Amino acid sequence: MEAGACDNANAGAPFIEQSSEQGDLSGSSDEGEGTMDKETVPAVETESMMKRLFGFEKEDLSSWHRLVCLLNRPTDPASLGIFRFLFGMIMAIDITQERGLSHLDYKYLDGAPVCRFPLFSFLQPLPLDYMYLVYVVMLFGAVGIMLGCFYRLSCLMFISTYWYIFFLDKTAWNNHSYLYGLIGFQLTFMDANRYWSIDGLRNPQKKNSQVPLWNYTLLRFQIFIVYFIAGIKKLDADWVEGYSMSYLAHHWLFDPFRMILPNEMVSLLVVHGGGLCLDLSAGYLLFFDATRPFGIFFVSYFHCMNSQLFSIGMFAYTMLATSPLFCYPDWPRHFFARFPEILRPVLPLTSPPPQPSTSCVYPVTQHTSTGLQDLSPAPKASKTRFKHKLATLFTILYLAEQFFLPYSHFITQGYNNWTNGLYGYSWDMMVHSRSHQHVKITYKDGKTGDVGYLNPGVFTQSRRWKDHGDMLKQYATCLSRHLPHYNISDPEIYFDIWVSINERFQQRIFDPRVNIVKADWSPFRPNPWLMPLLVDLSPWRTKFQEIEGSLDNQTEIVFIADFPGLLLENYVSEDLGNTSVQVLQGQLNVEIVDEKKNYTLQPGEQKQLPAGAYHKVYTVSEGPSCYMYIYVNTTEAALQRNFTKLFELQERVRNGTETEPLPPELQSLITGENEGSEANVMDPVVQLFLRRQRRMKEVKKRREANVCERLNRFTVKKYYMLRRAFLMTAIAMRNLAVGLPPLEQLTREVAFANMKEPETEASQDLKDEVGHDEL
Repeated sequence: MEAGACDNANAGAPFIEQSSEQGDLSGSSDEGEGTMDKETVPAVETESMMKRLFGFEKEDLSSWHRLVCLLNRPTDPASLGIFRFLFGMIMAIDITQERGLSHLDYKYLDGAPVCRFPLFSFLQPLPLDYMYLVYVVMLFGAVGIMLGCFYRLSCLMFISTYWYIFFLDKTAWNNHSYLYGLIGFQLTFMDANRYWSIDGLRNPQKKNSQVPLWNYTLLRFQIFIVYFIAGIKKLDADWVEGYSMSYLAHHWLFDPFRMILPNEMVSLLVVHGGGLCLDLSAGYLLFFDATRPFGIFFVSYFHCMNSQLFSIGMFAYTMLATSPLFCYPDWPRHFFARFPEILRPVLPLTSPPPQPSTSCVYPVTQHTSTGLQDLSPAPKASKTRFKHKLATLFTILYLAEQFFLPYSHFITQGYNNWTNGLYGYSWDMMVHSRSHQHVKITYKDGKTGDVGYLNPGVFTQSRRWKDHGDMLKQYATCLSRHLPHYNISDPEIYFDIWVSINERFQQRIFDPRVNIVKADWSPFRPNPWLMPLLVDLSPWRTKFQEIEGSLDNQTEIVFIADFPGLLLENYVSEDLGNTSVQVLQGQLNVEIVDEKKNYTLQPGEQKQLPAGAYHKVYTVSEGPSCYMYIYVNTTEAALQRNFTKLFELQERVRNGTETEPLPPELQSLITGENEGSEANVMDPVVQLFLRRQRRMKEVKKRREANVCERLNRFTVKKYYMLRRAFLMTAIAMRNLAVGLPPLEQLTREVAFANMKEPETEASQDLKDEVGHDEL
């Protein structure tokens, strides 16, 4: 045997990928074709259990040489080619949506004083027209990947611009956007253009040629990691106990489960328990032949639900496209062979079998002692070359890195807050939910000592900075550069941010006494001004549910925890006519600012707070204090009572039981139900009532719409989004090519691009009512 060639003497080294028929190593299921007479064929050694389950023997892992041969063995390119096409198509759609091409001019404002949050401070967006050019390059790259046209160049165009945009804004990071970049990176090194590609038409040597097994190994393990580590992260106590995503149980998708289970059990068993079990088992179910049909069914159902539960763009469809990668690589040939003959020219190839490729390693063909040769031509044996060894090393190192990164937070300690690391690369999907009760930014003039307050959204379009110390440092630094333009010299910036994570107490996440402009922060050291999460108070969450369950529908409650030596300054709105603070644990000192009086409260004691006034709550105990605000929105309660009376009156008039004539100010209850007519009503309560009636009617209409109506609404919405993306991109490309037109012309062009569908305004009003985007 030649040095460096792969030995095929061992029956457990199946270098030629078998077809979907188990045990058929010839790649054909037709009898009498590519086989020998039974009398001349020697007995085939029975496959071991490991080979039947995993497709290789343990001997294939016994040495570096055999591992190189295994990962570079020839494999059918069909499934990889179909995935390449689907991924490129999904990314082309995603660029106009979640990547933001349709609203790029709102995201990157030329000359505007905007604070941004790049991963590296030297990264800055280009001028707006050039940002459109970046997106055009990325779009052409995605389309090139889809078509398999100039494949390597297309992959480079896509990933270079994609990762630039990804690193440009940490506030937009999430796990699935990170996954898109990883898959694009992997495809760059693969031979995914060997099947159903324009490159195959241009180059016969590439058309329908085999690909090395590591192409599939890399993608399959990447998807396995996404599922499995997401499941490992869900072993967190908050998820197991049902606190992470408890609000999801109220969604209409879980109505069938609520028919047999109470809402609390739907949250615990279906949302949290089901999500945990599926993530832990999905990769295994998809990997093995016997369980693959069940795996594809469950993950498909799961991702279809997620597409309705969350605003996650094309992620659900991307994951659906990855499931067939776990099937036998030649499944597209069997699938498309069932289509009519007339469609064959535009469909993927079903025959002939794939041709040999230099990217693969072929074994030495061993013949029997009878001297008979195979009837089907075999590819010439090839030696393991440097590129095969490099591909094997790349596969091993990449997979090791992907298993390591989700647990690398001991290195990047500066990014650790109440959750570890930069959110968006650890597959801790939906494990943590947050709510913010109070955000205050205080500035102090370094020269005069003057103190003032800033709107939390000043100079930024993002709200995500509130939970991350690295972004808080970037925001404070940016504010310190902008505030001198408003006669604030050497500004000091202090943040007081109250957060509840997974239904715990509202508590401070960062020390409000630290000037963040001068504060020390390093990506490799723990954040010194991060306040600890009061996990010892987590058992109180059960008590929260009992307290909230004992309240009426008009009473609201907020649970607060604070540290010794700190105070909370709060203002009670005049709308909250019945507000009190009650101590649960620790000791408080409540100061009523206008009265200049202080009241000391012990656990169980309560103090009524005046409306329309400030008060301060000091924690004076040695340990953290816990207390709750109990309040009733008296204005909202009175409005609801008026709405109830108006509705009852409206019903009596409609059914003829109202005997007295309506006064002029209430005539609109019958005549003012049409859209926009409430604007002519003088009584503000009646105006609000009619507007709410119209919105409820539209919500009901949308929810009861049939499939055709929903599809039409979905199509119209996407049309106007794509229309705006195309027109604004065309304007930017024209500006780069020939320069800016007169301002009046540019204004008209942008106004034409901003044309919206007729129901946009109504849809915006319904956003809070519906709570999610419906198809």
